Amino acid sequence: MKTIKGPGVFLAQFAGDSAPFNTLAGMAAWAAEKGFKGVEIPSWDTRLIDLRKAAESQTYVDEILGVLGEHDLTLTDLASHLQGQLVALHPAFDLPADSFAPAEVRNNPQGRQEWATEQLYLAAKASRRFGLTKHVTFSGTLLWPYLYPYPQWPEGLIEEGFSELARRWTPILNACEEQGVDLCYEIHPTEDLHDGLTFERFLEKTGNHARCNIMYDPSHLVLQGIDYLTYIDHYHERIKAFHVKDAEFRPDGKTGAYGGYQPWASRAGRFRSPGDGQTDFGAIFSKLTGYDFDGWAVLEWECCFKNSEDGAREGAQFIDEHIIRVTDKSFDDFCKSYADQSLNKKILGI
Repeated sequence: MKTIKGPGVFLAQFAGDSAPFNTLAGMAAWAAEKGFKGVEIPSWDTRLIDLRKAAESQTYVDEILGVLGEHDLTLTDLASHLQGQLVALHPAFDLPADSFAPAEVRNNPQGRQEWATEQLYLAAKASRRFGLTKHVTFSGTLLWPYLYPYPQWPEGLIEEGFSELARRWTPILNACEEQGVDLCYEIHPTEDLHDGLTFERFLEKTGNHARCNIMYDPSHLVLQGIDYLTYIDHYHERIKAFHVKDAEFRPDGKTGAYGGYQPWASRAGRFRSPGDGQTDFGAIFSKLTGYDFDGWAVLEWECCFKNSEDGAREGAQFIDEHIIRVTDKSFDDFCKSYADQSLNKKILGI
């Protein structure tokens, strides 16, 4: 077994326009001071990284690694959630998601999709230059407006949606294969890949592509009422990345999983800082360790109550305390009987 690496932190929710959050150097110093050992960089945030330059220049990549190295930090992954969203976007989300793209392709769905697809190709190349073997993204949304089957789906609608999703992503998965990078989809409501069955359906459509994998975030499973521990049993071979994010789901007589259009603080399901919600992270870390998960435990901080500085500091400590340092020997080795075939036969009476 391997010891899970960590604590890491996803920088997306902390980045901002004021120092130290507006530069990679500033965020690296901040992350190290909070107790993190690794950072996951959002590839869309040009304050932190130039993705095209990272895909094309080893010198630039080495400079970034040098900035992190000054603070004894490791780059855990690159993430492309916003670009991945735009690879497959239903027209209902054209305006809400248009800001995810640069100004020159806004109000241009075809141009925006082409830009997003190229971004994923760049992310695969950049990941290889960084020496990374995993990349985190979203699947996009073609079918989410039709989640509930009323009005009734036209025959073949869901099948066509998954076929189109696979058609758009298979060339990207092939590019990841060329670069030796696993593409890890965050299983997330509003994405077409939002639970186990939707991932399975997509995986089948891609021909069970070896680079089609999962970024495991239990919070999104908690809010759907999914058994997030058994989920690991089903999909551990495909789980290649791990976000530590807590959640709570407390339905009442007025609202439940759909949330009643309430703000986060008033919803039955809401994200919390690690340890403040309902997620059994002790069991999660045990299962992932038992299945030999070879990756980082990365904090994704989203909480509608707690101050972000407290959430980051406590999150680093929370992850560190949950990582299981695997043993190199069995606890009962002291009474172990060594191999002796003749003794074994005597014990068995043969």
